[in-house]
Amino acid sequence: MKTRPYHHGDLRAALLTHAEQTLRTKGPGALSLRELAREAGVSPAAPSRHFTSKQALLDALALEGHERLATAMTEALERADGSFADRLAALAGAYVGFATANAALLDLMYSFKHDTTASEQLIAAKQRLETLTMELIEHGQRRGEVRAGPVDRVSLPVIATLQGLGALAVSGAIPAEQIERSLGDTIAFILRGSAPPAADTPSGPAASIPGGRPPQTPGRPPRRPGSGRAR
Repeated sequence: MKTRPYHHGDLRAALLTHAEQTLRTKGPGALSLRELAREAGVSPAAPSRHFTSKQALLDALALEGHERLATAMTEALERADGSFADRLAALAGAYVGFATANAALLDLMYSFKHDTTASEQLIAAKQRLETLTMELIEHGQRRGEVRAGPVDRVSLPVIATLQGLGALAVSGAIPAEQIERSLGDTIAFILRGSAPPAADTPSGPAASIPGGRPPQTPGRPPRRPGSGRAR
């Protein structure tokens, strides 16, 4: 096979493209630097200039996946209006859309054990979803559309719910034709769970009693107005 010349980092991008194709069709176990070199039309030693090992290649592929996911979510949020509901729908749609379109890559991004030399980059990249979600919650709290309190008390359930929905969609547990409906149901569920208490909700013991009446002491009839002994 004729060797194809690459310049200025093009080989690195080409190797990552070929690696993602192999990951999508055959899984991470089928990835090989030598095989990628053959597919790219370069010498077997050429990939080592960019990736010292297969693990380094996997780490770079996972990092690129996180960057693409972050870009998709950020762009979706920028297109949304200011309401918490619309921004939540934008973030959730971007995440689930990326998950279903890149199932193997998403699994690598979150499940694969990475080389410790790249762990700092990957940890920072994986935190992007958490950061965007916390910013979303803070924005909703400032608008009075999300209940007050520690941001992580709201953001953690949101992240867990979105990742769970994405995992179900990727695994096939949710049929493809039902993903959009399930996404809408999930967004509605999150909105109910994160909403602030109604402004007119009474406080105190009577608030949890139907009719707003406080409980009576067992065995004693309710006191009638004016029936108490004069003091």
